[in-house]
Amino acid sequence: MDKSHKTKRISLQAVRTTYTIVALSHLLIVLASKSANTNNPSGIALPGCPDSCNGVPIPYPFGIGRSCCLSEDFEVSCNATTNDTYTDPYLFGTVPILNISITLGQARISNPISYQCYNISTKEEETITYYAMLSGSSFRFNDNKNKFMVIGCDTLAFASFSTDQNSISVGCSSRCSNLQGLTNGSCSGLGCCQTVIPKGTTIIHVDFDASYNNSNVHSFSPCGYAMLMEDDGFMFDTTYITTDDLKGREMPLVIDWAIGNTACDVAQNNRSAYACISSNSVCLNSSGGPGYLCNCSHGYQGNPYLDGGCQDVDECANNNPCSKHGKCHNTDGGYRCSCHFGWRIKTYNECELNLQLVIGITIAVAVCGAGTMLVPLILAIWTILRRQEVRRNEKIKQKYFNQNQGLLQQQLMSSTEDTTGRMKIFSLEELEKATNKFDQARILGCGGHGTVYKGILSDLRVVAIKRSNIITQSEIDQFINEVVILSQINHRNVVKLLGCCLETEVPLLVYEFISNGTLSDHLHAQGELSLSWKDQIRISLETARAVSYLHSAASMSVFHRDLKCSNILLDDCLIAKLSDFGTSKSVHIDQTGVTTLIQGTYGYLDPEYYHTGRLTEKSDVYSFGWRRGQNPKEQIEEVAVLAERCLRLRGEERPGMKEVAMRLEMIWDSKKVSAHPSLSPSQSLGEQRCDLKIVEAGEDSSSLPNEKLSSVKVGR
Repeated sequence: MDKSHKTKRISLQAVRTTYTIVALSHLLIVLASKSANTNNPSGIALPGCPDSCNGVPIPYPFGIGRSCCLSEDFEVSCNATTNDTYTDPYLFGTVPILNISITLGQARISNPISYQCYNISTKEEETITYYAMLSGSSFRFNDNKNKFMVIGCDTLAFASFSTDQNSISVGCSSRCSNLQGLTNGSCSGLGCCQTVIPKGTTIIHVDFDASYNNSNVHSFSPCGYAMLMEDDGFMFDTTYITTDDLKGREMPLVIDWAIGNTACDVAQNNRSAYACISSNSVCLNSSGGPGYLCNCSHGYQGNPYLDGGCQDVDECANNNPCSKHGKCHNTDGGYRCSCHFGWRIKTYNECELNLQLVIGITIAVAVCGAGTMLVPLILAIWTILRRQEVRRNEKIKQKYFNQNQGLLQQQLMSSTEDTTGRMKIFSLEELEKATNKFDQARILGCGGHGTVYKGILSDLRVVAIKRSNIITQSEIDQFINEVVILSQINHRNVVKLLGCCLETEVPLLVYEFISNGTLSDHLHAQGELSLSWKDQIRISLETARAVSYLHSAASMSVFHRDLKCSNILLDDCLIAKLSDFGTSKSVHIDQTGVTTLIQGTYGYLDPEYYHTGRLTEKSDVYSFGWRRGQNPKEQIEEVAVLAERCLRLRGEERPGMKEVAMRLEMIWDSKKVSAHPSLSPSQSLGEQRCDLKIVEAGEDSSSLPNEKLSSVKVGR
């Protein structure tokens, strides 16, 4: 049997070498416009520079031509063809650009599909794989919006990823012996599989395992495909199995970009090179890697990288944010409300009847002899209007209260003595004041489900406030579920919920603030933030203790269902705090499992739970197993053996979390770490690490953080 194998390289480096990429038709994107603007009507590009190419907006710091962009990394080519038309925009001359987001610091590009096809008639096998490189540039592959996907029957493919720190292989196996059982839209391993990628990836190389290919499926499944692609909007189609139509196609891929390689505080010291030049802009540290991004301040929109690029938003233009009795007046960066005659400002955007004014008019009319019957008439009218306004406000509050299951919350808090003592129902006014009306400058982080703000309460406590992005019943259910779960848990390594707000359509949760980021942040960091082997073992042990408590020591057994490094927060002493219980499941202590809908993060999901829908405590054990082993060499084997047991496909072959904690304790004890002599034995391992600070300052080390780690899988 003849075989041919080719590797094609996509080079996205600033210093470019020879590379080959075929610019083929886009699979999902059709660009409508056919001409490139030569002026700048939208104000998104430098003055005198074109702001689009073939209908795709090109905002500065990107630019068409070297003189129109910030640096060589951001140069876009837009070549003219016949009949005054233009090619699609290309990054580094060869990579098609689909769109660019200034606010998110992201761009969508086209990425070719690697494939392995077998021709039955000629008995030849053709394999084309791709190698893409972003190192040395301002770009990274986005680890949240992209997945490594494999399509085919009996197809095993690997993606070798390189970050600034190490190299990792991710494997994905797609199986099917026939076409029966294949389902459109399902990418669960039957005909299609997917897995997450590491954070900070700059290089990817795709390859197939030829020994895994089963010749028995070639009659109905001629090709296997592998690609790194944006997973949002992708729907698996069973026809992909029976056709070779995906050969030569491209899929959308999201890359992160940032300015420079320094954080905001350092970049702002060099004003001549500082990119946030609009007077109404703010600097944000990049979450995808080194460098920073610029955004317009709250109340402004436009391009923060241009002088005068951030323009005031007219909040009064499309709808009236003031109540029906008020008039909206646009201001620089915001708006103000004025009330109609006889009304006065009650809150920021509401008006109420001015009782003093009504009474004054009534008295004046009476004194002037307008008649004694007019006084009670005016009072009666005022009373009716006042009652209507009060009733309307109460109805709105009650609507949101019921929508957010407020009665359930009250019953829960009144029935749990511990919860009543430490949880509170906050008013919206309190939280608006704490966050300066949810100012963008207070944002701690954003995720697919919500935004977390830093808040300062009236008693000067610093808190983290989570607000959902999407108003759906599932979001409300997760909000309720998290409150119920956390109200039953009291453990030093589980994040504490301080309370919630029910007076708004979007549910708000209030946690204690933890300032030291997530475990994922530290695992991918260098320098002061990087974790030693000792810290990694301790954090693993603290997490194992917390999960063991959830499984067997809480009043109700709790299966976390989304255990990953981004959901393990670290406080100032690097004490582990398990967070994000929105998808967790409570079961009676005597139950061994429960059949439920599949929820969790791909790459961490227990394959047994994924295929059967049966959730058990061993599902959390599998997710816990996705941790990297690292020096010292004498202990890596012990950790690797334990991780291998946690990752066994059959749940019954995995250890319980209590055993995992015990094994980690043995590894920890082998290091003979002694506590400070003045510390009590009850202090956590993390508190021992921070012992001098605790002893001298008498501080309470308990707090809260948040984040995530990409799955680490071993290739062949």
